[in-house]
Amino acid sequence: MNAKNLFAVLLLSASTALFAPGCKSKPKDADIKASVETAIANPAISVDVKEADVTLTGTVQDDAAKNSAETAAKGVKDVKAVTNAISVTPAVVPQAPVVISEDSTLVSGVNSLIKSYNGVSASVNNGVVLLTGNIKRDQLPGLMQAIMALRPKSIDNKLTVK
Repeated sequence: MNAKNLFAVLLLSASTALFAPGCKSKPKDADIKASVETAIANPAISVDVKEADVTLTGTVQDDAAKNSAETAAKGVKDVKAVTNAISVTPAVVPQAPVVISEDSTLVSGVNSLIKSYNGVSASVNNGVVLLTGNIKRDQLPGLMQAIMALRPKSIDNKLTVK
C-alpha cells in the first residue's frame, strides 16, 4: 500500500471515529411514550414525554396502581425522569337501600315489645312509631334499640323519662 492510500485509510478511520458517536440518534419522545404506555397498560393513565422526561396523569382507584405505573415507567429504556401526577380516587361502593317495615309488621312487633314496659303506649302510622307514656331512664335505650331493629321509618319519642 502506498503512502497516499495509507493516508486516505487513516483519514477515513479517524473521521469515522470522530463523527460516528455524534451520528447516534437520541431516542424519540414518541417512541418512549409508546414504550411507557405499553409498560403501564392502563387506559386511565395518560403519558406525556418531553426530552425523555415522562409525566403521568390520570385517575386510579388506589395507591398501588399509582405506584405500579410509576415503577413501570421508570423501567422503560431511555426514560430520564418520571413525574407522577396521577390522582387516587377510590371507587364508590353503592349502599344498600334502606328497608322500612310495613305498618302491619311494625304494629305487631311494637305491641309485643311494649308489653315488657309498664306505662308505655305506642302507635304506628306510615312507618313512624309514636311512643307515649312513662319509662324508667335505664329502660329507654333498650326499648329504642329494640324498636329500631324492627326497621321503622322513624321513632317519635314522646315518652316521659322518670
